[in-house]
Amino acid sequence: MSTRVRFAPSPTGYLHVGGARTALFNWLYARHVGGKFLLRIEDTDKQRSTDEHTRVILDGLSWLGLDWDEEPVFQGARVQRHQEVADKLLAAGQAYLEDGAIRFRLPPGEIAWDDAVHGPISFQGEDIKDFVILRSDRTPIYNFAVVVDDVDMAITHVLRGDDHISNTPKQIALYRALGAALPVFGHVPMIHGPDGKKLSKRHGATAVGDYQHMGILPAAMRNFLALLGWSPGGDREIMKLDEMVQLFAFEGIQKKPAIFDMTKLEWMNGQYLSMATAEELYPLVSPQLAQLGLNGNKDAVLKAIAGVKTRSRTTLDVAKQVAVRLDAKFVAFDDKAKKEIAKDPAGYKASLEASVAVLRKTDWTPEALEKTLRALADEKAVAAGKIFQPIRIALTGGTVSEPVNELLYVVGKEAALKRLQAAVTESTG
Repeated sequence: MSTRVRFAPSPTGYLHVGGARTALFNWLYARHVGGKFLLRIEDTDKQRSTDEHTRVILDGLSWLGLDWDEEPVFQGARVQRHQEVADKLLAAGQAYLEDGAIRFRLPPGEIAWDDAVHGPISFQGEDIKDFVILRSDRTPIYNFAVVVDDVDMAITHVLRGDDHISNTPKQIALYRALGAALPVFGHVPMIHGPDGKKLSKRHGATAVGDYQHMGILPAAMRNFLALLGWSPGGDREIMKLDEMVQLFAFEGIQKKPAIFDMTKLEWMNGQYLSMATAEELYPLVSPQLAQLGLNGNKDAVLKAIAGVKTRSRTTLDVAKQVAVRLDAKFVAFDDKAKKEIAKDPAGYKASLEASVAVLRKTDWTPEALEKTLRALADEKAVAAGKIFQPIRIALTGGTVSEPVNELLYVVGKEAALKRLQAAVTESTG
């Protein structure tokens, strides 16, 4: 029988980081073994379930690159099926009526399973007590609907958060009552914030869509989520998707909670930005430039992206730095730059004046620009940094950037000379 796994979100909110990680683990496992990854929308809470939330969840999965293999199943459309199965259990004496509701008769004795993550887990039937499977209004209870759906969808492996461990014995008892084969159960530890408490809004963004808007790349988010509670062995950090698929195994899932570390995510995103080409980043950066109010010429934008991407953590960073290089109105001096100027205002101004004089006559290629400025430093008998740093500060408002010859090339001759001349004038006060 081929492997069939599922991700079953409730459309009562956005696609959260924990849900996305569960979906990713299921998807990786299905792709690793050549099985099927299915989607079930658990929309039985009619008050809170919305089409908009369903769309956001599907969009979030698509953004992460997690494709599903069959049409999504909507649990709310299966209520008749749930009622039919509950009535059969009632007729067979495996359930009974109480105040109009159907209550499942839980058999005594041990209910145990070998969890794919935690190993052997067992409960006593006597400790769980009989539970309602169909309310008096004939709507199904979660634990019951899930089992009926998983049986009908022929699900072979149920991989989900370990907050479901207490539901599993009830579900196993129902599988047995229905005469259905048990799936393999695996329970993945929770995700915590850096303070060790369960990840929540107080730790920052928890919805996957928020990270998309923050300028995180889907490949970086996927890589980061995969390593939240799973280790491929060795010290592997950056993994392409096909590598993750090849390496994914239940044995690598850790038993302890994973820590969501935003600094690590931004670092990882920076690695992916460095590896991406300017062309690949352009469709992500150009809408962010438009929001900043900049509609740059595509070639100029591509040139600027290539210059700044290795020093950026998010595509928003890239957009801001591109804007600074293409339009002087985006330049704002940071504290380090102001301190640097304040150390030697006269030296800053003199260095810029000397640079402007030689740059006017230079070929505007990165090689010629570097040669000209290094020759100027030699002529003045100063370290090259004394010439480069004032230009960097005047053009970007900061003390860190790509090499100054590349920066000048990206800004362009006319704009660079205009900005440097303006900086000289301003420093005259």
